[in-house]
Amino acid sequence: MTQTQTSKRFLTVGSFLRPEDLLTYKRQIEARDDIQYPFYQDFDNYKKVEDEAVADIVKKEIELDFPEITDGEYSKSLWHLDFVWGFDGVRRFIADQGYIFVDHNDENPFETRKDIGIEIFKPLSGKNHPFIDHYKRLVALNDSDADVKVCIPSPGHIYVDLGLNLQTYNQVYQSQAELKEGLINAYKEFLDEYVQEGGKIIQLDDCLWTIHAEDSSNSPFRNEDGTWDDEAAKASAEAYVAINNAIIDYGHELGLKVYTHNCRGNYASRHASNGSYEKIAHYFLKNQRYDRFYLEWDDERAGSIDALEAFKDNDQVEVVLGLLSSKTADLDDEERALNGLEEASKYVSKDRLYLSHQCGFASCDGGNELTHENQWDKIKQGQDIAYKYFGE
Repeated sequence: MTQTQTSKRFLTVGSFLRPEDLLTYKRQIEARDDIQYPFYQDFDNYKKVEDEAVADIVKKEIELDFPEITDGEYSKSLWHLDFVWGFDGVRRFIADQGYIFVDHNDENPFETRKDIGIEIFKPLSGKNHPFIDHYKRLVALNDSDADVKVCIPSPGHIYVDLGLNLQTYNQVYQSQAELKEGLINAYKEFLDEYVQEGGKIIQLDDCLWTIHAEDSSNSPFRNEDGTWDDEAAKASAEAYVAINNAIIDYGHELGLKVYTHNCRGNYASRHASNGSYEKIAHYFLKNQRYDRFYLEWDDERAGSIDALEAFKDNDQVEVVLGLLSSKTADLDDEERALNGLEEASKYVSKDRLYLSHQCGFASCDGGNELTHENQWDKIKQGQDIAYKYFGE
């Protein structure tokens, strides 16, 4: 596909397919639990290869005139756990089972990699986090006017993820309330240092919102008899939003723009859950105080775009519609994307809308099932569609 037009209204979520020489190290990391993040001391030349890969992806983003750039998330093995591994007080290990996703037939389970174990052995601290050096590296490579953003998991996501396994992995916090306060403190410590180094944008990624949706078929709030535990789902959603808002508000106090990205899981082109935005819009769209929402809308699992009505009284929020898919090798349906943007403009003014893919191309280092050429063709198509709709 020939590049025809860049667009400042097309954005990327953050991750891109890794080059093969970097994946050589990532595969070794996945198989070992005798090493701890960021692993540079454990492999000769690993950091050099990562540095070179990050330099290449940043150069590519700048060449394509991206309005905001990341390091491709090349320092990560998994989209969320590397950040947790970087906290003082955490040990990673290979668990007995990986996360359970849904295979391509929408029926059979699909198990992910197993190096997802988290042991908390002392109070969490976000000081001296390796992501600060990753941010400094990215800033040094950016010789353009593009904004720099760093993507980390939302504290709400980590709270729920760790909380579900509290007794198994945790030696420190004796209650969910203690875990919540420990996480909030560690996140604040990280943000303090991020801002001290010049950070201006932080993106909090999330993929557990829709487990709280009553139309989710594989939610932990679905009882064995098929009934829905509404009380437990609401309590979890309220706690989730509260911890996120605590960090959003703190980020705003520090002068940060705070974004979020939400999807339903993205691993080897597979998803983890379903559930529509309409069922959880009150909590996760209306009540979370983000400046910008990157939302997954690449297929029917997301439900109707009418869920954006939750933003009707918010004339400041920006919405990035993930109407395109990073999970497929084929180009996307242009008319569907254009129609989706037009539908969304009924609820969010056009000047506050953007287009993107529903998620990154490699939330975890193995990436989705497409080639590097497919990835760039799909990005170029996204830029073309955005320019066609927005005229810029």
